[in-house]
Amino acid sequence: MAKILVIDDNIDICQLLERFLTKKGYDVETTISGKTGLDMVKKTFFDLIFCDFKLRDMEGRDVLMKVREISPGTQVAIITGYADVKIAVEVIKNGAFDYVTKPLIPDEIINLIERALITSKANKSNTQTFSQATQLKKDSGTNVPKSDSKFLKGTGAESKKLYKEVALVAPTSLSVVIYGESGAGKENIARTIHDQSERAGKPFIAVDCGALTKELAGSELWGHEKGSFTGALADKPGQFELADGGTIFLDEIANLTYETQVGLLRLVQERKLRRIGGTKDKSIDVRILVASNEDLRKAVSAGKFREDLYFRFNEFSITVPPLRHRQGDIEAFAYHFLELSNTELNKKVFGFEEQVMDVLKAYPWPGNLREMLNVIRRATLLTDGGKMSVAALPPEIVYSQKFNSWDSESEKSETESKPSKMPLNLKDAAAEAEAEVLKKVLEEVKYNRTQAAKQLGIDRKTLFNKMKQYDL
Repeated sequence: MAKILVIDDNIDICQLLERFLTKKGYDVETTISGKTGLDMVKKTFFDLIFCDFKLRDMEGRDVLMKVREISPGTQVAIITGYADVKIAVEVIKNGAFDYVTKPLIPDEIINLIERALITSKANKSNTQTFSQATQLKKDSGTNVPKSDSKFLKGTGAESKKLYKEVALVAPTSLSVVIYGESGAGKENIARTIHDQSERAGKPFIAVDCGALTKELAGSELWGHEKGSFTGALADKPGQFELADGGTIFLDEIANLTYETQVGLLRLVQERKLRRIGGTKDKSIDVRILVASNEDLRKAVSAGKFREDLYFRFNEFSITVPPLRHRQGDIEAFAYHFLELSNTELNKKVFGFEEQVMDVLKAYPWPGNLREMLNVIRRATLLTDGGKMSVAALPPEIVYSQKFNSWDSESEKSETESKPSKMPLNLKDAAAEAEAEVLKKVLEEVKYNRTQAAKQLGIDRKTLFNKMKQYDL
């Protein structure tokens, strides 16, 4: 059960949220004092804290900064009755998850909680990863590779080349285009560039352009003024405004509509933005990193992407190699994901049987790191202690291999004596298995592409391309 703390010197607000959220199944505690709230945080882990911006004994921004020191995995949402967007921008830049304005709206509160709990769970998992890995190593004697608390950097030849380029461009102010297949870790590379730049410690804002509809893109990127359109109940800063002073990462940039590209070009050229419904321009200082799983030059030739915008972004480019080209990193990634899965699922799997590692290294990983994480998580759930066996892996992973038996020479001889029904090479085997999985999932969701893409862990565009590739 998620634990929530409410800090507000208005006792009516405390009681209102406590009754409402308790009925929704949350474990809620309240206090009217910021100092008391911080003492509670030292003793108990809270997934989310609602804190009033103006308390009698201290300000909400000070509570926020202290919570970040005491409990980094806890999310903080600021409650304010002041219709001043500067407050919202300030608290989010200082690390708040979000803010809500009075009067409180039940649907907005629940939506915020659901989003915050996802982030809190991930942060809590990352915080515990290293200690979990250490304990695994002690208990099993397995040489578990040391992993970073946020993500693991590969050490193979391809990864060394990649991070050498990152180290080269990070200290500069250049815009960067990051190429790579879906799930290859483009956002992690963008975060690394930000962390190694002079803007480290300032906001890093990631935007999934594939999720921006034509109607919402402007509001999400530039922000809007109250009353500028139906549903604009309050002023809202856009993602560029929130990233001011830091870095913004625009993932799958080629998915932006032509109209949005025009507005983005103006912002890039003039370094100014104007909110929807606004009358004044605001100067901003933002480093822009973009990513695409398709060649932007081809998108320009096809008329999908503006050439002038492409040249603005393409001051430097980096290509993130797919996992199948990073064989030297697969074992390290597997152990890293095992650590995360053990923590998330409260399991204690000590490592991998040798056959499992053979399968993981032979599989081509079309979904890259995202697919590998899902596979390891599922297999961890199915493993009851000890080491992970081949039986815990999904059939489409195991049977996509060129081989199906490691130990039995008689089975091998029998296989060699019969006409093979399997594809003749690993690439064809992987493609056949992938097509089967796609077909199965599409049939389960009755060819609802949105649901299918979500279940498969890929975006709709990638799903459409694969359906076309396999004639589905």
